[in-house]
Amino acid sequence: MDAKVQTLRSPTQLCEHGLASSEQLPALVAVAARYAVAVTPALDTLIDRTDPRDPIARQFVPDVAELDHRPEELADPIGDDAHSPVEGIVHRYPDRVLLKLTHVCAVYCRFCFRREMVGPGKPNALSAEALARALDYIRGDKTIWEVILTGGDPLVLSARRLRAVMQELGTIAHVKVVRIHTRVPIAEPLRITPELVRAMKASGKATYVAVHVNHPRELTDAARAAIARIADAGMPLLSQTVLLKDVNDTPEVLGSLMRALVENRVKPYYLHHGDLAPGTSHLRTDIATGQTLMRDLHGRLSGLCQPGYVLDIPGGYGKSPVGPSYLTPTGEGEMIVEDFNGERHTYPPRKV
Repeated sequence: MDAKVQTLRSPTQLCEHGLASSEQLPALVAVAARYAVAVTPALDTLIDRTDPRDPIARQFVPDVAELDHRPEELADPIGDDAHSPVEGIVHRYPDRVLLKLTHVCAVYCRFCFRREMVGPGKPNALSAEALARALDYIRGDKTIWEVILTGGDPLVLSARRLRAVMQELGTIAHVKVVRIHTRVPIAEPLRITPELVRAMKASGKATYVAVHVNHPRELTDAARAAIARIADAGMPLLSQTVLLKDVNDTPEVLGSLMRALVENRVKPYYLHHGDLAPGTSHLRTDIATGQTLMRDLHGRLSGLCQPGYVLDIPGGYGKSPVGPSYLTPTGEGEMIVEDFNGERHTYPPRKV
């Protein structure tokens, strides 16, 4: 295979392709020894080599800052392990579970909250025995209404393997919804073939696809076509975006992304506050920044373009909304409500 179309997986390859300098190589080798590296051709071509703060490179090209581990950072920042009754299952919320089919991704994000659990040296996928136990767990708990396929990225699996899992889920009567979390339509859009799209459906279940995308430039023509193949097959799409410093933490960039998603039949779902994953402090904003951005979106953009701003509480306590509040109690049975222009009103209105 021509080297120009290979996924870049080592600091040496990054240097050869102009994504890092030879002076950076020793430090990046140290980063890559701990955290997986993969930059697909689709993303490599998006990176502006002349921009030292290119928002695509910041997401995928390793940085020496990843060796800076802060005391508050955690190997398992959202507490998956504390809610894993059997291998491959995370059962944090009453009516839904995560089914982690693989620990492999098409591309490795530098801010990933599972960065200690994915990539080379980790188990590639659930064994047949572990998958059977995970499916038995789902069958045995009739409160499970939704199964979320995650990992790693479930769409790196072959169509055959994915189809087999979806067929098993199709036989579980109390499971009504299957959700697939993926980066593949963005990172490796040509992988979204008609065969893979057919394999993504479970008989008798509503199948949703949540696409991870953080910057409008990621929505290339090829990515839009991949998303369209999924949408045309009848699967609703949602988006997940991580708020990242110098990537999407301005009203212009975030607003452009949300509009582009809606234009491509993807409903903005979550804007995640950055998790306390090791070596990611250079990419995190503060919550006040996110709240200000959400106020701006509320004031300018259609309701279709509004994601929920959420924080995964460290320790496994789940997501909580952390967006701005527009209500202030007066203590007299009334509320002060702020409108999208920032003006404040009494509710119920006082009679004149």
